[in-house]
Amino acid sequence: MAYDADLIRRAVEGYSIEVTPASAAKVSSFADHLPAGTTVNVTFLPGSDIEDTLVVLERLRGEGFEPVPHIAARSIESEEHLARYIDGMVTRASVEEVLVIGGGVDNPVGPYDSSIQVLRTGRLEAAGMKRIGVAGHPEGTPDISPADVATALAEKRAWAADTGVEMYIETQFCFDADAILTWERDLRAAGNTLPIRIGVPGIATLKTLLKFAQMSGIGPSMRVLTRQAANIAKLLTVQAPDRLVADLSPALADPENMLSDLHFYPFGGLAKTAVWANAVAAGEFEVTRAGFTVVEGTRSRIAS
Repeated sequence: MAYDADLIRRAVEGYSIEVTPASAAKVSSFADHLPAGTTVNVTFLPGSDIEDTLVVLERLRGEGFEPVPHIAARSIESEEHLARYIDGMVTRASVEEVLVIGGGVDNPVGPYDSSIQVLRTGRLEAAGMKRIGVAGHPEGTPDISPADVATALAEKRAWAADTGVEMYIETQFCFDADAILTWERDLRAAGNTLPIRIGVPGIATLKTLLKFAQMSGIGPSMRVLTRQAANIAKLLTVQAPDRLVADLSPALADPENMLSDLHFYPFGGLAKTAVWANAVAAGEFEVTRAGFTVVEGTRSRIAS
């Protein structure tokens, strides 16, 4: 297919990105890498202290960015723990947007085992949250059946309609454009009206991408990566999501499609992904038959 450079540029404009508290500690200044006002998600990983996330939220707000904390339901220890977390993100970082997920643990450490239970506490709308993201899985999730996933999403849409809180879907990272487009089409046919922020892997070696894909149990994407990994020499080759972004760009510009934005998971480090994304958003790339490639100067900065 022939790719459109303007659609590609527009697809990346206004991207969001993700950091963990540990990876944030390695960034001396977010302003050195990200456009002012960029939305930055901050994870709340299993077994971590909410203070670790709160410190990063406070720092991001102070540096001029829009911090979006994760609330992982199964890692919340108690009602009081949830209350302290929400109070901290509001009072210390003026947070108005959160991502509420189930969380990657098998056994809840407290009273919540699903994101809808957190939503139904009433604490988020009471704290003044204006936007709430919920998880999406273009390739399914190994621990929840498709029917249960559909039911859960319907419950969340109903909650958003009842409370008037703006809601969107943010997805797990994926490498397969066809899987994403098919999932979105099926979701829309089933009645979805929520905008979808698509998770995209950032700049990383093929070996690193394979590691995270295996940890997350994603299916079609694993096959895409495994085909590339058949050549052992490619394992340490730095990969860019150029073909994926190019293939998704028409859908992101289609008003009938619910895909709205790109969210980068910078597995190879925030700096490299930001260099690449900023260059694409600025139009500093050349369209090819296989997608596009950023200009030589950008490629050199990524490789350094």
